[in-house]
Amino acid sequence: MSEYFISPIDPRDRRAQAEMDELLRQEGIRRDANLDYSCGLYNEDYEMAGTGSCFGSTLRCLAVSRDHQGEGLMNQIVSHLSDVQFARGNTHLFVYTKCSSAKFFADLGFFEIARAEDQAVFMENRRNGFASYLEKLKQDPVPADEDLDPDASGTAAVVMNANPFTRGHRALLESACRGNRLVHLFIVSEDASLVPFSVRKQLIREGTADLKNIVFHESGPYIISSATFPSYFQKDADAVVESHARIDLDIFVRIARALDIDRRIVAEEPFSETTNIYNRVMREALPAAGIDCMILPRFGVDGVPVSASAARQAIHDGDWDTLEKLVPPTTYAFFRSPEAAPVIARIRGTADVIHH
Repeated sequence: MSEYFISPIDPRDRRAQAEMDELLRQEGIRRDANLDYSCGLYNEDYEMAGTGSCFGSTLRCLAVSRDHQGEGLMNQIVSHLSDVQFARGNTHLFVYTKCSSAKFFADLGFFEIARAEDQAVFMENRRNGFASYLEKLKQDPVPADEDLDPDASGTAAVVMNANPFTRGHRALLESACRGNRLVHLFIVSEDASLVPFSVRKQLIREGTADLKNIVFHESGPYIISSATFPSYFQKDADAVVESHARIDLDIFVRIARALDIDRRIVAEEPFSETTNIYNRVMREALPAAGIDCMILPRFGVDGVPVSASAARQAIHDGDWDTLEKLVPPTTYAFFRSPEAAPVIARIRGTADVIHH
């Protein structure tokens, strides 16, 4: 049997990068757009027999050449990537994989969280990770009874990235709060946006201070943005969106049952086909699980729907008059303050702010 060794793949090493891409291609996998560490497993002739990568707390783009399968090489790759993650301080790990590979990862100590049948499985390395998350959600502070409308009924959920918090986000939450006794607001805590999570959370809190029936939650690692949902084993872009939606909604249904949520409220999407596909899947999946799906008209200014991407563009361009029209006074005040300087610099240093 051959002797193997594992080595990091430097992003500047074009030869190793090309070898990794070719090995992934042979195994029917595309390189994911989001990777922050990659390695190659080599034989004594310095031929790449396997590869694997990380992004955040996830393991991605795992493959072993068909010429070397059955030798336990994937175990070595997963073990190496886990060591890399632990050294970074990431002990709670996640993997997205094909349904056909789920048993393999289960044998390596990963536990299924959710799946999109015949598309993808989402797994973690903690047996009770998701159950513990549900218990934590139940402990988040709930508004006092005197702040709730005694004549209102129903419990709604809104999931929001708010990159940054706009008048559109505010209008959506106003509608949700008017029509429901409680509104559970899940703020996407994954830090993959131009506006950092700490700032997004601050702006949402400040911009909704007068709405007394909101329960605030951090999404944690179980609700992730479409921007970082892995695409490497999906056949095309639409399949990526659909599998992300079905996994996300499988998770959401269990959250809803734990918190007695009976409806989810979102805004219509006039610009993004990705979000339209997600909303279509949601309209099918949630009612089938006994949860209402409400898609509200998008809030507009001067007849134009408000979007976070338009707000980012205004910040990028220094167009403060436009920004003031798009965001609540609290958001505007933040971006005109010295505290916002690092965030503004980050936005202005990005060529394409629309897709961030």
